[in-house]
Amino acid sequence: MMELVWVGTAYLVGLLASRLSFPPLVGYLAAGYILHTFGIESESSLTHLADIGIELLLFTVGLKLKLRSLLRQEVLSVGGWHLFLVTGVAGIVFLLQGEQTAGGLVLGASLAFSSTVLAIKVLEDNGELSTLHGRDVLSILILQDIVAIALLAYADGRQPSYWAFALLLLPMLRPLAHRLLTFSEADELKLLLGVSLALAGGLSAQNVGVSPDIGALLMGVMLSAHPQIEELSDKLWSLKEVFLVAFFLQIGLAELPNRDQIFDALGLLGLLPLQGILFFALFLLAGMRARTAFISSLALMTYSEFALITTGAMVKADLLSPAWNSTVALAVAGSLAIAAPLNRYSHELFSRFEPFLVRFEKSAWHPDRLPESIGVAEWLVVGMGRTGLSAYQTLYRMEKRAVGLDADPTVLESLLAEGRRVIYGDAEDPELWSGLPLDRVKGVILTLPEFDARCSAVRQLRKRGYRGLIGTIWYFPEEQQQLELLGTDFMIHPLVEAGNQLALQLMQNPAGPRA
Repeated sequence: MMELVWVGTAYLVGLLASRLSFPPLVGYLAAGYILHTFGIESESSLTHLADIGIELLLFTVGLKLKLRSLLRQEVLSVGGWHLFLVTGVAGIVFLLQGEQTAGGLVLGASLAFSSTVLAIKVLEDNGELSTLHGRDVLSILILQDIVAIALLAYADGRQPSYWAFALLLLPMLRPLAHRLLTFSEADELKLLLGVSLALAGGLSAQNVGVSPDIGALLMGVMLSAHPQIEELSDKLWSLKEVFLVAFFLQIGLAELPNRDQIFDALGLLGLLPLQGILFFALFLLAGMRARTAFISSLALMTYSEFALITTGAMVKADLLSPAWNSTVALAVAGSLAIAAPLNRYSHELFSRFEPFLVRFEKSAWHPDRLPESIGVAEWLVVGMGRTGLSAYQTLYRMEKRAVGLDADPTVLESLLAEGRRVIYGDAEDPELWSGLPLDRVKGVILTLPEFDARCSAVRQLRKRGYRGLIGTIWYFPEEQQQLELLGTDFMIHPLVEAGNQLALQLMQNPAGPRA
């Protein structure tokens, strides 16, 4: 019965939030508070479901993770300095107020962490998890999680066992894991293998005193680079989304705060813009462009669910007053509710403030610099996934001068190693289309999976006066209509076109039917 109440309420309030142009997760948070007002409290079963959702989320992240990205200069400098500054300021504030400095330092460090769940979810929903700024955000979150392990050990008075170092050996089991995935030919077997590995990683980490999230992440890393990773990730997506509903529900089901705690939580929410400004400044100092710094800062401008855990531990240790439990819970929930819609419209927000924000860019070389030339190419393929690569290869076989464009550094590295002509660029970046020389380009092929990204690219191309051909893909009838209104010349549905090509090849078979 209780499961029906959780799911039904989450659906109805999530549907209402969606109709009001908010992400459904805002509705899930609100559903938790609504249920709490009716006397319904969180149960261990709901917490267990939420934990599984987080482990599946981190496991899917590990499937796409490149460990080299953790050692990027902007990751270490931005993540490290932000943590140091926020923790230091919090400690000073608690010291001046005559409260325990140790509690203030731990609370400050906890509030310096960003929500891993929300940041990854919004980046994934926007199709930006594999972009340069998506990888930087993900790497900073992982860096924070590593620090969080030590912080939680201090707060709980526990230390990870020496066996925790054995978790670093999990990626060495990659050949065995790859073979298991290869042998799992049936779809349901792939799904069961993914869930089993995620849960096994979480349980192993927990048994050695480490966050289960880290274990699930390392299990994902162990499977990364397998040819069927995309297929496995797609199959886990819906299952992971369902379990994550429990995570957002349980935050809302926390104890309702009193008036003083509400004002304290509002004060913490009022500091969120300062968190965003600090992240933005640090990204700029690390040499990033204003657009990358802005979008990354929005994704990180939240309070982490980890703060709920450390606050509870510090209260038990008498280093913080019990009132902080409800205050931090409301601040975390409020930060997620604020950040979700902001991240949904991050590109539009940057476009509005771009003239002001670009003034703060450093004049030096940027890691995310835009291409200044496409050489003598006459055809531009945007999005070098399977569809884009197929289009590029077709143009190459026809001896057409083509160049590919993608925002995923890993994809670019792989294609360049194969001798393809590809360049870096984010199709949703207006500055890309305003500065890219397209005088010789006869046509642009857009194969981006995200509908908003395709619309943005077509809109920017026509806005700059591009008169060449634009071709793209569509999945739903309403997409086709809107893309046509924006100025797209030619559109196909990938599955419809696959059927057409299959029929044509069968009809053109000179051998005819088999005897």
